[in-house]
Amino acid sequence: MNDARKPARTAAAGTVSIAAVAERAGVSIATVSRVVNGVSKRASADTAARVRVAIEELGYRPSGAGQALRRRESRLVAVIAANLANPAMSAIAASAETALREAGYVMVLCDSHDKTDLQDEYLREMRAQFVSAFVMLGAVASPVLDQIVEAGETVLFVNRRHPDDRPQCFIGIDNAGAGQEVAAHIGAGNPRDILVIHGPLTSSATRDRVDAFLTACRNELPETPVTVAGSNAADHLSIGRNEAEAYLRRHGRPPSAIFALSDLIAYGAARALRDAGHAVPETCRITGFDDNPLNDWIAPWLSSVRVPYEHFGAAIVASLKVMSVEQAGPRDVLLKHMLVRR
Repeated sequence: MNDARKPARTAAAGTVSIAAVAERAGVSIATVSRVVNGVSKRASADTAARVRVAIEELGYRPSGAGQALRRRESRLVAVIAANLANPAMSAIAASAETALREAGYVMVLCDSHDKTDLQDEYLREMRAQFVSAFVMLGAVASPVLDQIVEAGETVLFVNRRHPDDRPQCFIGIDNAGAGQEVAAHIGAGNPRDILVIHGPLTSSATRDRVDAFLTACRNELPETPVTVAGSNAADHLSIGRNEAEAYLRRHGRPPSAIFALSDLIAYGAARALRDAGHAVPETCRITGFDDNPLNDWIAPWLSSVRVPYEHFGAAIVASLKVMSVEQAGPRDVLLKHMLVRR
């Protein structure tokens, strides 16, 4: 008669499989993975205790097993996005899925909604599934992210750099250069005043764009008043509308130029101005960021920085290969942007 509680046979370190632990504890392999990786919400206290006893009895070494699985078997790549309601992130995710699938991987997509606790929950769960890599599509600072990076696991930062600006592999654009180009574009129109509207500054991309824009304005347009306004809200349409309305209430007229840190913010700002009876672009020239493919159809008045989101997928696959196979150190891959003037 088989007895799941009978003493374990002596085994050499590293020879016990996760399946053996699952059989001894009377649970699934996924449950063992979750307990090992600290995803405690998915297992009762009694189940977790049984798994730990089985690990001790069998002499299971989870770290070695996990590394072996990641090296040889896992085809899963976790892509954790900060806000899939943002068309830019959705476009990158779509490009990544196509490229990863063609390279033989399976993408698991999660939306952290820019929340630390949710990002950590997904990171724990994906770690429990022994994914081969983590692609952070807009990371926020969080304890589990720090653990994964410090453990030397494959983590690629996309669109935003590491939240603490630590040297890590990064794919994005030259955000500072783009901010400077927008400043030159707006400055060429001799604006009376400028309004900058941004989303959460937790994004290194947003910070770099705003900082470079303001520096350029101070150098090239020292007499032009620049107002900076923004919000940590996830809804960029509402950010644009609310901040433009607030500017109108304070000044009684629109600014002559707006730099919107996303096209959605630009759409919201334009709606606020038009609702107040101000024509766009006649009374206010707006420059956005992302260059949504719909701009030629719905916003032919909107100049915008075009980011080549369709190329992110190939860059992600190439970077993961370099990181996993060649074990290369931190490196930046900067894709070429372009300011589309309309």
